[in-house]
Amino acid sequence: MTKPPFLNTKKAKKAKLEPLGTLVDNFSYDNKIVRNFAYATAFWGLVGTSIGLLAALQLIFPSLNFTAETTYGRIRPLHTNAAIFAFVGNGIYMGVYYSLQRLLKARMYSDTLSKIHFWGWQSIILMAAITLPLGITTSKEYAELEWPIDIAIALVWIVFGINMFGTILKRRVRHLYVAIWFFIGTWITVTVLHVGNSLELPVNLFKSYPVFAGVQDALVQWWYGHNAVAFFLTTPYLGLMYYFLPKAANRPVFSYRLSIIHFWALIFIYIWAGPHHLLYTSLPDWAQSLGMVFSLMLIAPSWGGMLNGLLTLRGAWDKVRTDPVLKMMVVAITAYGMATLEGPLLSIKSVNAISHYTDWTVGHVHIGTLGWNGMLTFGILYWLVPRIFQTKLWSTKLANTHFWLATLGMLFYAVPLYLAGWAQSAMWKQFQPDGRLQFGNFLETLDAIMPMYMMRAFGGAIYVIGVIIMIYNISKTIRGGELLENEAAQAAPLHDEKKEKAHKKEHWHRWIERRPVQLLVFSAVAVLIGGIVEIFPMILVDENVPTIESVEPYTALELEGRDVYISEGCNACHSQMIRPFRSETERYGEYSKSGEFIYDRPHLWGSKRTGPDLHRVGGKYPDSWHYTHMENPQGMNETSIMPAYPWLLERELNTNYTSAKIRTLMALGTPYTDEYADGAEDELQKQAAEIANNLRTQLPDHQYLQNDDRLEHKQIVALIAYLQRLGTDISRVDDNEGEE
Repeated sequence: MTKPPFLNTKKAKKAKLEPLGTLVDNFSYDNKIVRNFAYATAFWGLVGTSIGLLAALQLIFPSLNFTAETTYGRIRPLHTNAAIFAFVGNGIYMGVYYSLQRLLKARMYSDTLSKIHFWGWQSIILMAAITLPLGITTSKEYAELEWPIDIAIALVWIVFGINMFGTILKRRVRHLYVAIWFFIGTWITVTVLHVGNSLELPVNLFKSYPVFAGVQDALVQWWYGHNAVAFFLTTPYLGLMYYFLPKAANRPVFSYRLSIIHFWALIFIYIWAGPHHLLYTSLPDWAQSLGMVFSLMLIAPSWGGMLNGLLTLRGAWDKVRTDPVLKMMVVAITAYGMATLEGPLLSIKSVNAISHYTDWTVGHVHIGTLGWNGMLTFGILYWLVPRIFQTKLWSTKLANTHFWLATLGMLFYAVPLYLAGWAQSAMWKQFQPDGRLQFGNFLETLDAIMPMYMMRAFGGAIYVIGVIIMIYNISKTIRGGELLENEAAQAAPLHDEKKEKAHKKEHWHRWIERRPVQLLVFSAVAVLIGGIVEIFPMILVDENVPTIESVEPYTALELEGRDVYISEGCNACHSQMIRPFRSETERYGEYSKSGEFIYDRPHLWGSKRTGPDLHRVGGKYPDSWHYTHMENPQGMNETSIMPAYPWLLERELNTNYTSAKIRTLMALGTPYTDEYADGAEDELQKQAAEIANNLRTQLPDHQYLQNDDRLEHKQIVALIAYLQRLGTDISRVDDNEGEE
């Protein structure tokens, strides 16, 4: 320690500042870990957007579904995980590791923990990149990874938390800046969400079943799914906004009081909004209403944060015109404001009746990811990399080019999807004067929106080109500089608060800002209230999930077929939830009841209808129709964009774990018997033989099928058994015709 030449206690008192003392610490910031996460952010940004572009093209050209591992149903979750956890996740850690050290005037708590965190997170991404294309998935939106990877995520997240809080506890700054509030709120909430949604019972290393079933599973999943967006894609990025925007603009945050309101209102209200993804479903009305009301309340804190960000730039708009970093941040904050206005509006029941299951929702989501997360990440990279490499950005012109490509790419991507969504909803709900559906064939809708899909892919391509330009620009910047691995810093040690009396009349929030543990606890309480009120009644009160006596567990073959359905990602395009609208009951059949799903682990209600709903498909077509449809969908209708699944006709069903699956479900409450579990494989073969005989009878001219002497052992037979079961547990009741 040395005496600081700049220290003057008298001047500090005159300026009403607390004296720093007579000593300072010499230390350094760890820029190496920041660099590592910056590299990973740029790399996974390119991977995630490129996979998204492939998925967009597959919806135009089905021939791009090359193999079982590259079909849309498996590519889509790979894209979402790469975008959220690889690109945005690494972006969060990059920004947190850089800003946290400087806000706290302290090096990260442990360089070893930093390395474990970095390599652990990259390992998780790699495991996801391997397992998802192989069809190893839970099918749960944004939580598709199986239980061993869930455990790995939890462990790495805890390592991150220990490193972050260790740094906070050894800080040299008493008060915690607003960005750190958001980091703390993010950590505790994601912990709760991940653990709650990952409660599952393993069957083997690659398969598990969730603890909750049907309606309960849907509520828990969207409590997680919505708040994964809220507390992984939003709150940590707000923390980054509060640090990097003022730094880039060289302006103070517009309003400290507004930041307080923004933080506490956001983390308390956000957690309630999950049920707005389940409006008009079998979820009880009280839960749907809570989700809608709290979603509308979100407009206030969200727009408060947006305005706080934009008004921080007051007096700096001339700089915005020329600085690509600030341009990107302005577009990012604007996209945040638009997405957080649109989200609550989509939660209004009358609006949701139009938007849900359409591409409108997909467009809304991409305004947030491409605009808010993408543009803010790009801006931070352009600002941060030259500083840690002690040089200037190689090309401002290329950065400006990237800005325009990213902005136009986002618009060309999202706006056509809005148009597609409105067209889908209008066509699905249109009736002729005689009361029949105007567009009874689902493919008529797809034909109408295909130009929008092409425009979406064009926008995605532009966006990917922008990412490539950014990587080139940053690479040239890095080559022109040298990494300052350990950046020297100097700050006074934290003084003993117990010896002071200066805090007696301060604002209440100043008290909690000095106490990170209490801030963590209060954040947890604010978050848990909403989860407890919404989820516990659904679990503990039986009346919220009324049962139907005729509903029985799946047979062994149907259960295996359901797992094939999940493995292929069919729920990415097909819903299994008929809402109580005349347009849907006329098209699909009787609306769905909550009691029909009590044995569904996981639920498969879906969030998008690229294809028709399948909840009442059982018995609608003969077995041969399903066989032919999976073999060559374009042969049945040339305008279909569904991929072919020839491997299902060739690959044999693995029944080694059938008995174990049934026993696992028994442990979760499914009323199988020990006798059935013991004889599950024999029962499976009997039902498979019946379907195989049906196929041979119904398709006598199909040479491959007729010559396949092991047809009853193929995956396609199990899938057909499952599809033929869907929606058949209850009979449709028609007021005029009675019971069918």
